[in-house]
Amino acid sequence: MKIAGMIMAAAAALSIAGTSVLAQQPRTGMVTRIDRISGTITIKDMPEGTTGANTGAAAEEFKIQDGARLNALHAGDRVTFAVNDTPGTKTITKIDKTDAVTKIEKK
Repeated sequence: MKIAGMIMAAAAALSIAGTSVLAQQPRTGMVTRIDRISGTITIKDMPEGTTGANTGAAAEEFKIQDGARLNALHAGDRVTFAVNDTPGTKTITKIDKTDAVTKIEKK
């Protein structure tokens, strides 16, 4: 029984670590609103592989870990970002502007 308990504890630890990793996966979106006073940014998710898709994605508001990063961003900018999703608060830990035009390789 002791071994089964250790296996269950290890599985639970891996599950928690896996959730943390998933929360840090890069996402892409378009900035729709910035509130520099409260340190929040609203981003509309842009699904991977869809160029110019404006439907279906909801905008979410996030706190930003480094408020100085907001000075370089404006509404309409396309960004890649990572979010730390703790209960009750979604905080952006990393955010970078991306090119609006995606390169398409010719075959």
